[in-house]
Parts: sequence; structure tokens; C-alpha cells
Amino acid sequence: MRRVDFLLAALMTGLTVATLYGWSDSPPGVALVVLAVLSVAPIALRQMAPVLTMAVIVVALAVAVRFGGEGFPSGGIGLLVAMFSVAMLRPRRVAAACFAATVVLMAFVWLSVPGEMVWSQVMQSGLVLIGAWALGEATRRWSRAAVAAERAVAEERVRIARELHDIVAHHMSVITLQSGVAEFVVDSDPVTARTAMATVSDAGRDAMLEMRRLLNVLRVDGDAVDLRPQPGLDLLEELVARMRDAGLAVTLDVTGERRALPAGPDLCAYRTVQEALTNVLKHAGPDARASVALDYGPSVLTVRVQDDGVAGPFVVGHGIRGMHERAALYGGVLSVAPDVTGFSVVLRLPA
Repeated sequence: MRRVDFLLAALMTGLTVATLYGWSDSPPGVALVVLAVLSVAPIALRQMAPVLTMAVIVVALAVAVRFGGEGFPSGGIGLLVAMFSVAMLRPRRVAAACFAATVVLMAFVWLSVPGEMVWSQVMQSGLVLIGAWALGEATRRWSRAAVAAERAVAEERVRIARELHDIVAHHMSVITLQSGVAEFVVDSDPVTARTAMATVSDAGRDAMLEMRRLLNVLRVDGDAVDLRPQPGLDLLEELVARMRDAGLAVTLDVTGERRALPAGPDLCAYRTVQEALTNVLKHAGPDARASVALDYGPSVLTVRVQDDGVAGPFVVGHGIRGMHERAALYGGVLSVAPDVTGFSVVLRLPA
């Protein structure tokens, strides 16, 4: 972009100087040529210092018109570009101050120039300057909207990545552990092996279903999609049962008046329990026991997952960061830390 500005400044400077030489019969003085250059050339720096650029151009124009009189072509194209740049790159109050200062200075110069003032030309110049200001303001708003849209796309990508992490981490942990159990007892305890393989099958099927739901959101063609809702707390008993089948001793306790939640917080609470139990299954040791407690308060839903396993070093990974981000997205608070009995995850959501 700066190369374009330098090229534009060079082109406009050349045209301004050429126009100056063709404006009158006698060659212009060196001072007038320098002022003509200063009235256009600074736009090469308009992105780095738009206010300074406009100040130099305004002063050059004012001095040239005041002392050059009719021998100076005061078209002011550089001034329009500078006004546009200030309105686009600086706050509105700065643009307003620059516009007001320009109008006052140029009005003073026009009043001091000998000869009759043509008010229609003055008004036309003011309206053109206002137009440049308005165009710069509109461009600034459009630019902000484009940046906001980019940020929204990036946040959506992060959300989708978090969803995929939750799905894969949970179900693959169950599949890995249960397939290991089946391999270990396939000869000595066929019944347990069949139960483990059935759990693997169920976990794989659930993972495929949830991933299909998530990926269907990204479809852009006209094919039919699966519009069934994401899992929520109504499926928590199934999640707990699946974790028990995977070998984790886990209890579920619900207090308060159970009620339906909005889809976002409902999914947030479910995913928090899922991620916490998955972490217990992976990190807390083979003899760990876990408890899940839901408390439906009048205005706050509290979700608590605790275990009594052997907690390793406390490392904040993608799963824990994802839980924090989910909680913050819906106005909740999440605390994750080792405690005296093992490890504790507590989520508080407005309900």
C-alpha cells in the first residue's frame, strides 16, 4: 500500500507542477513550484502520519493562494486525499478538528486575497471537502466491519476445533481403554471382552454421529443435513453409564429443581463434564473414583466433578483451555485445580 501511495504522490505531483507551468504565460517562481509540490507530495506519507500530511498540504495551499494569487492552480486534490486519509485512519473528533482548522484557515486566506470572492466556488470547495471526509468515514466503518467479520470467522474456527477435540478426546479414550481390556481378557473372560467391545462399538458410533453433526454445520451445498441438537444435560446419565462401562467408578447426584437450559449453556455444561471425566479416565490412575454433582440453583447452575485419583503435574492443555473459553462465552466461571482429595472441576453458569 505504501508503494501505491508513493506512486500516486509522484503522479499527482507531476500533474500539479505541469498544470502550474501551463497556468500562466510567464514561468512560475521557484517558491511557487516548491509550494505546489508540498500541496500534493506529502500524501506519500498519508498512512504513517495522516494529520501531519494534511497540515503540510493545508499550509502549502494557504501560502500559495495568498501569495501566488491567480498564478496558482488551487484545485486542492492533495487536500481531498489528505482529508479522506484522516477520516479513515483517525477518530472522528480528529477528523472534525482537521476539517474545522482547514475551513478557518482557507476562509482567512480567501478573504485576504485581493479581488472579488466567488462564494459559489467557496461553497463548492467546502462541499467537496465534506464529501472526502464522509467517504473516509464510510471506508473506516467498512474496514472495521471487515475486521470484525474476520475475527468472528477465526473464533468460529477455534470453536469448531474445540468441539472436535472434545469429541475425539473423550470417545477415543474410551475406545483405547476398552479395546485394551478386551485384548487382555479375550481368552480368560470372554464375557468381559464382549462387553468391552460393545462399549468400543457404542463409543465409535457416538463419535461418528457427533462429528457428522458438527461437520454438517460446515456444508454449503443443498443436501439434507442432520439438524438434531447437540448433546445436553438430558444425556448426562448416558455419559456417566458409558464412563462406568469404560472402567471408571463414577456417581451422579442432582439437586435442585431440574429444568431445561438454553442450548448453549446446556452444551457447555455437558462438555465440561465430558472433558473432566475423560481427564479422570486418562490421568487419575486405574483405581480412581469420580463424582458428578449438578446443583440447579434459582439463578446459577453449579456443575462439580471431583475425583480421588493420583493427580499428576497440573498442566493447562487444550481441553482445560476449551472449558474456560466455553464458560466465559456463556457468562460462567470455571475453576480447575488439584484439591486435598484429588482433582476438582467446578463450573458455575447463569441459569
